[in-house]
Amino acid sequence: MKNKESLKKHDTVSFAYEEVDITPDKPVHTIGFGREDEVSKGVLHGLLAQVSLWQYAEELGCLLSIDHIGFSKQHGNALRKEVGEILGIGMEKVMLCFSHTHSAPNDSVEKEYSDFVDNEIKKAVVSASKKLRPIKGAWGNAYGEIGLNRRKESKELDRRIGVFKAVDVESGCLKLLLLRVTAHANVLKADNYTISPDYFGTVRDVLQEQYGCPVMVTQGASGNVAPKYFSSNITPPDACDERFIRSSKALNIMAQELANQVSKVIDSIEPVGLKNLAAYSKFIDLYADVPSYERALEVAKEAKAFAGIDGAMWLAEVRRLQKEGIKRQKDTTEIQYFSIGKGCLCGVANEIMCEFALRSMDLIKNEYFYFGGYTNGCTGYFPTEEEFDKGGYEVYWSMLIFYIYHGRVFPLNRNACTDLIHAVVENAPHGK
Repeated sequence: MKNKESLKKHDTVSFAYEEVDITPDKPVHTIGFGREDEVSKGVLHGLLAQVSLWQYAEELGCLLSIDHIGFSKQHGNALRKEVGEILGIGMEKVMLCFSHTHSAPNDSVEKEYSDFVDNEIKKAVVSASKKLRPIKGAWGNAYGEIGLNRRKESKELDRRIGVFKAVDVESGCLKLLLLRVTAHANVLKADNYTISPDYFGTVRDVLQEQYGCPVMVTQGASGNVAPKYFSSNITPPDACDERFIRSSKALNIMAQELANQVSKVIDSIEPVGLKNLAAYSKFIDLYADVPSYERALEVAKEAKAFAGIDGAMWLAEVRRLQKEGIKRQKDTTEIQYFSIGKGCLCGVANEIMCEFALRSMDLIKNEYFYFGGYTNGCTGYFPTEEEFDKGGYEVYWSMLIFYIYHGRVFPLNRNACTDLIHAVVENAPHGK
């Protein structure tokens, strides 16, 4: 590559960054609220796809942050493969981190938009590959309360705001702030029809103005974590008690809260030369039972009564599976790791709950190990054993809307939570 001699001289991780605007230029079908009418009406804030390349010795990894609820795994893997071919690496070294905004186009319906995003990302990868420069970097954690557990009785919450600070080796100038946050990107609720990256966009804007460098924000284990502040004229199920704060300025309040917490630790994070980099994947087979038709009717009745969800098509799919003698469905889950310095981003495509991140961090004994969801796609809620027993939207009802994207009609079995956490810990770079 262009800077190969300079990279050898400094003997540290090298980095390159590029971003592209992926805002649709016309009304599109959105995804995120299960509404009858999902056509967008204007743009509140533009959407971004951010590309970062990282290289040390022979190891090269690509980390992307994309303003989207999460592609299907098929779409995500196809894009990863194409990016890998551009860079000469396997798709296991390409990690897609989706913001999980509920106010972006539906890539499964909007094929023209989907192709546009893929092409823009690939062009950005080519551009970034010509810009690698040596950096120093380090991790730090700020702590804040931008989200709340959807279960009022639960106190479980991942309050970490992970911060990776990268600076240029020669100038010392900031090159990147990479954040890991844990709160659903649905400050905007179902009465919003505009395109928006939700609070991820305002966080980037505020921090970039403050620090003068690119800011990438990645999503954590937010399956059961709703944003503390919301902007809506309705009272949605995930903001229906006195803990949640309604405000027309909710996006800005979320961003300012994050900025305030980051400012408390940013100066104490001292970048060092980085001599380790790893990007790899491991796989585990998990299973979901197909419910009896009687049980399916019960779930559909609950979903209609408590969330207004029409389960007719889901019921038809359950019946089809039963007629074909299919009693359970397999989900081959990819666990991907992106490790640099003392920290590691680890992800699965599911909407995992905050307990997954907390338990894996404790078992690995590394406060900079961040297990999150929405990685390389979005394949539905993944409950803990406790949540599985309680049922509700995250366990059952959401399946009636999104089963067509997930490849299964029911949540993963109760023991899948423990199985996944054990696999994550066993294969982690700091957990062996």
